Amino acid sequence: MKEYILITGASSGIGHEMAYQLAEKAYNLILVARTETKLQQMQKELTKKYGILVHYFVSDLSVVSSATDLYAKVINQNLQVSHLMNNAGVGNYGEFTETALDEELSMIQLNISSLVVLTKLFAQDMVKRRSGRIMNIGSVVSFLPMPYFSVYSATKAFVLAFSDTLAAELEGTGVTILSLYPGTVDTAFTTSEMQSTNLHKTKPMHPEIVAEIGIKHLLEGKGKKVTGFQNWFNTKLPNFIPDSIMMKIKKDLASQK
Repeated sequence: MKEYILITGASSGIGHEMAYQLAEKAYNLILVARTETKLQQMQKELTKKYGILVHYFVSDLSVVSSATDLYAKVINQNLQVSHLMNNAGVGNYGEFTETALDEELSMIQLNISSLVVLTKLFAQDMVKRRSGRIMNIGSVVSFLPMPYFSVYSATKAFVLAFSDTLAAELEGTGVTILSLYPGTVDTAFTTSEMQSTNLHKTKPMHPEIVAEIGIKHLLEGKGKKVTGFQNWFNTKLPNFIPDSIMMKIKKDLASQK
C-alpha cells in the first residue's frame, strides 16, 4: 500500500512550503485546507512537476466533528498515512476582555481539539502497524506565554505538554511524536495588529526556512525543535529570570508601539 504524508493547513504559509519541499523529495501527499481552489491548484502543480500522488480534502478544522469526518474520508479512500503534520492553526491579538469569544472558541477547536482528534485516530492506526511519525506545530509562545495573546498562548502551551507526554507514552511502539516551535514567521498568519507590536522589531523568519527545518525534523528528528538560535535562546530565559520580571518584559514586547 502506498504511503502518504498528511498536512493540515496546507494551502498557505508553512504548510504550503512544506508540501512543495516534500513533493520535491518524492513523497506522496494528502493536503487539507479550507479553500478548494487552492488545493486543486496545488494538486495539479505538484503531480505535474514531481510525478507524485496528491489527494486533497476540503475541511474547516475549527468546526466540531470536522477532524473525525476528515479521518473517516481518508480511511474510506484506503489511504495510509505514514506521517501526520498537524500544522493548521490560528491566532488572535488583543486584550482578553475585548476580543471576540466566538473567535477564541473556534481557535481552541482548531489549535487543540482537532489536533488531539487527528493525533489519536492516526496514532492508533500507526501503533497497530508499529510505524509512523506525527509532528505538531507549536510556537515560541508555547514556552513564553504572552499577554494580549492569552488564549493563543494557552493553546500552544497545550501543544508542548501534549506532544512531550505523548512521545513518552508511545516510546517503543514504533510511533514517534515530534513537535516544532517557530518564532515569528513572515506569513498571512501575522496580522497588521501583531506587526505593530515590539515583537516584530526582529525580522520574521521566512516560511521556506521554517519548512526546511520542519521537514528535516519530521523525517529524521526526535522530540521537540525550536527554529533558530535566537528563538531557542529566548525559550530558555524563564529558567534564569524571575516570573514577575519575565512577564513584565513579555507584556512590553507584546504591547503595540
